Amino acid sequence: MNKKIGFIGSGNMAAAMIAGLIKKGINSSSIIASNPSREKLEKLNKLYNINITDNNIETADSDIIFLSVKPDKYPYVIDEIKNFIKNDTIVVSIAPSISLSFLQDKLGKNVKLVRAMPNTPALVGLGITAICPNSLLNEEDIKFIEFIFSSFGEYEYIKEQLFPAVVGIAGSSPAYVYMFIEALADGGVYAGLPRDKALKMAASAVQGSAAMVLKTNEHPGLLKDKVCSPGGTTIEAVRELEKNNFRYSVMEAVIKAYEKSTKMS
Repeated sequence: MNKKIGFIGSGNMAAAMIAGLIKKGINSSSIIASNPSREKLEKLNKLYNINITDNNIETADSDIIFLSVKPDKYPYVIDEIKNFIKNDTIVVSIAPSISLSFLQDKLGKNVKLVRAMPNTPALVGLGITAICPNSLLNEEDIKFIEFIFSSFGEYEYIKEQLFPAVVGIAGSSPAYVYMFIEALADGGVYAGLPRDKALKMAASAVQGSAAMVLKTNEHPGLLKDKVCSPGGTTIEAVRELEKNNFRYSVMEAVIKAYEKSTKMS
């Protein structure tokens, strides 16, 4: 696929997406990233041998442009590049609070737009991205978008009004999962396991459990019940988690992230 892929901004999310694209065989020469920080650009270039520039207008000459800057930078970046975007270019917002209507208003003309919410596991090809294109994308554009996002994981079409919920359950949730893995490992260390082995076993258990949910299509509660033998160790541990409001705490974390995202929007 001989198309130029541009990233304006080269923070953690952009780096994760670029890594996913490269690992899926996208030619590094077709990717360009711009950033005012030369240090960040040099790091990306060293890792992935992509094209780099401190000029956003140069990046705007791409077939697809990912706006991967902080939400407060969007107005300035759009003003800078809007007159240099080609007619068939697809502009993708990956900020949690930037709507399609905001992009359209700032660009001041009809542009092919996609709102997307990826997450950082894209770095290892296991991301999950919510996508919502506007009506200007044709069938070929949609296939291109699907190809891009499938390069670093899975994707789901989500109505734009539901994006704040996506932030809580997928965008922010890797942080909750890392905390859970760390806590599991800490428990293992307390019980006598070496730290490196405890972390490996905890992370592998989480990875395997997630794969079970996705591959069996069974309800997580049913899978949980299959592990809980009567009078056994697992049901004892589950009882302790429930005593400390485990599921309620996770639900509240998702809801708080959702509420924050809604306010930001």
